[in-house]
This record gives sequence, C-alpha cells and structure tokens, in this order.
Amino acid sequence: MVAARITVNGKEAPISPAAPHTTVLDFLRERGLTGTKEGCAEGECGACSVLVARPGVHRPTDWVAVNACLVPVAALDGQEVVTSEGLATVDASGTPAVLHPVQEEMAVRGGSQCGYCTPGFICSMASEYYRPDRCANAGPADGPGDSDGTNGSDGSEHGPNGFDLHALSGNLCRCTGYRPIRDAAFAVGMPAEDDPLARRREQSAPPPVATRYTQDDSAFLRPGTLADAVRLLRERPEAVVVAGSTDWGVEVNIRSRRAGCVVAVDRLPELRTLHTGSDHIEIGAAQTLTEIERRLDGAVPLLAELFPQFASRLIRNSATLGGNLGTGSPIGDSPPVLLALEATLVLADADGEREVPLSDYFTGYRQSVRRPGELIRAVRVPLPLSPVTAFHKIAKRRFDDISSVAVAFALDIEDGTVRKARIGLGGVAATPVRALATEAALEGRPWTAQTAEAAARVLRTEGTPMDDHRASAGYRSAMLGQSLLKLYARTTEAVSS
Repeated sequence: MVAARITVNGKEAPISPAAPHTTVLDFLRERGLTGTKEGCAEGECGACSVLVARPGVHRPTDWVAVNACLVPVAALDGQEVVTSEGLATVDASGTPAVLHPVQEEMAVRGGSQCGYCTPGFICSMASEYYRPDRCANAGPADGPGDSDGTNGSDGSEHGPNGFDLHALSGNLCRCTGYRPIRDAAFAVGMPAEDDPLARRREQSAPPPVATRYTQDDSAFLRPGTLADAVRLLRERPEAVVVAGSTDWGVEVNIRSRRAGCVVAVDRLPELRTLHTGSDHIEIGAAQTLTEIERRLDGAVPLLAELFPQFASRLIRNSATLGGNLGTGSPIGDSPPVLLALEATLVLADADGEREVPLSDYFTGYRQSVRRPGELIRAVRVPLPLSPVTAFHKIAKRRFDDISSVAVAFALDIEDGTVRKARIGLGGVAATPVRALATEAALEGRPWTAQTAEAAARVLRTEGTPMDDHRASAGYRSAMLGQSLLKLYARTTEAVSS
C-alpha cells in the first residue's frame, strides 16, 4: 500500500511519522505553517480553519473550510489542503507577493487587530468566496453603504455580492469586532478567470484512497468499500468509527482519548448517496450536513429549518447524520427532527442490512440497538411529507450552541382538523423521544387555540427534564409548552395572511 501523503499548498508531504491521532492543526504547525491556530480545540472558534478540496455539489470540486483541530491528518491521506499561507501569490523565493482578494479586503478594512483569529476567518471567507453558486445570489450594490459592509438591500445577512455571513458562524473574534470583518466579506468580488483555486474547481477532487496508517501500535484505517468496512469491524469490534470527527476530535483533544484502531467511513461511496424514490428519500449516513442541505435544496422543509441552527457552517462541513445519530446524544439536534419525520435507519454489518425505525433506535443514555460491527448506512425519510412543520431550538446563543431543548413538529391539518401529529423532543430525557401523549392530544381535534393550549399543557409533562448548567427542569418543561403555542400562532398567522 502506498505511504500516506497529503498535499499542502500545492506541495506533497508524507504524513509519517505523525501519530494516527495527530490532528491536521498539529501536523501543519509542526511544519512551520503557524497561521493555523489553536483556540479552543473543540471546533467552536474557527482559528484553525483550513480549506480542503472535496467533491462538489455544483462543480467537480468545492473548497470546503474545516476545523483542522478536529480532523486527524491521516483522514486526509491523498487529499489537498490550502492554508491561509497558501492563498497569497508567492514569488520565486516563496515570499508572498500578491495578497489574495480576501486577505486584501481584510487588511484594508481593518479586519484584524491581534491577528490570532484572522487566518481562520480568511480561510472560512475564502471557502464562501469560491462557493460556485454565490454569484447567482449576488445583486446590484445600492451604493457606498453596501460596499462598506452594511447588510444587503433586503436587510438579510447576505451581502450584495452574494456572500452569506453564516459562512463565518464558526469563527470567533474577541478584539477586532465583527463589523470590519463583515465589511471585508461584503466587499470581495468574484474570482478572476485566472485564479488558480477557482480553476481548480473545474477538475475532480482527489478520490478517496484506502488508508492503512500505523504508528506506535495505533492504526488509522480507511476501507475502500462498505463490504471491507463491515468485515474489518467484525475483526476489530473495539475500533472507534469516525466520519467527520467532530465528536471524536473533541475527545482526543480535551479528554486525551486514544484508540488502538480508528476506522474512517466518511468517504465510503455506499454511505454517500442521496436518492428520492416514490415513497421515501434515502440520505447516505456519511454525507456532510452541508452536502445534504445543498443537495436537498429545501425539498424537506423541516431539515432545511434544522441545518442553519445546527452548530456552525464549519462543523456542518464535516459533521454527518450518521455520526450525530451514532453518538446517541440526548441533545443532538437531528434526532428530534428525524423523529418528527418518522425516519428509519438502515443498519449494515457483515451479515447484511436491516431497517429500524428511529423511534425504536435509542435504548438508553448514548445507547442504541446498533450491534457491535454494525454501521448506520442511510437515513430514510418517508413520503409524502407533512405540510406543517417547525423546528424550535432553545439555546443560550442563536447559533453555534448546544440545545437546552429542541422540539420538532410535523402535522397534517385537513379542513381545520389535526389528522396526524408527530413531535420529536431533545434535551428532556436520557434519549431523544417522541411526545406520544401530546400527539394523541392533538390528533382528531380541531386546530384551535383551545386544542393548542390543552396539548401544550400535556407537552409540558413529556420527558424527564433535569436541572443542569444549560437550563433548569422547570424552564425546559415551560419551553416545551411554549413551543407548541408558538407553532399555533405562526400557523394561524400564515392562514390569516
């Protein structure tokens, strides 16, 4: 097998002798690329952001910003990475000669003071700069106000150049402030025709390679096929399975967790499908949330409402549905939505596949019916979809935060009567749960204020909420009831308007 290698700023380098748990961040810094910083080591600050060439949604390649502090460098075997140092045009001696347009705008508009977070901002901004469909969202400038950083003419968080500020939601700045950074984001133009990174998008991204990287009695393994993966997991049932490493990376950094064997499934082709059939939509478990969001393009409104509230764009660029469900966390944001959608999971092992309703999947705190050696291959969402849906995430911050409570609704209302109700809850029990009593209190009853108020009283009693540093049990219960009243108010406003 070919030795593991990675291409950084156009130059190929061996991954050895890095340990299998070594992050991309540490690998880069050890080679003098110190623009990549460690701020939190949890994927929350974005100081470590770098660009990775990934298979594109609208073009052969997308430049995707990821948290270098979370991704094992072995996971990028055969892949291409660009750091903040690699964005500028350099002269023959390797000295930066011409700043990248993103770097130029950040400099001239005062987007940096201490500079610690600046390289990460620049990489996240560059990812959005190269987003292929950004030009389609660009509009004419309304005058100097648009070019100096005010919001777009519609007052949204999209600039007149099509730049979506949510691309920076995973990047934190503690001294410059965000106005000059926004100024820079809204001032960048479109990539020039001779821009090498723009041209690179027209070529295929590096294909995934089967990896067998071992050092110091530890191994990072990337099987080539699903059959290889489940066979390997049968042989190594103790192995840690990773996809985007947004959860495992935190365990490695903060809790110093180490594994004798890590098996990566994020590039398995069988786990990266998206298919719409006559009675369901099947979503591959190893697609990133960003890929799902862009490929579905609003086809599942409840998922479309979830995605902008799920962590940050940096995390969504790596995180997967399979990983979010596989951890079994009671506060994961996708389970309540998928419960409301009546999703099922396709589980695969060396003996074949089986389909399990998500409502039967969780058995206890971070426990499930998934057997040793079994993988989540896909998530199936049945069709047709309920027309009335909503996702309410109650947290201390609007974005990039863990839910105190998460509630997802999917209702069929015909002729003023609730024919069907599905409600998924997170953060109120040891597992994500369906609000079965509330669903029963709604079904067959008129969709009126009286019904909503009565059902809200039932919803406040669902689950077994607890007191912790995020919220009290009483607050969580109150928010459950309030969320249903909020849904009713919004649906009646839509009907009356």
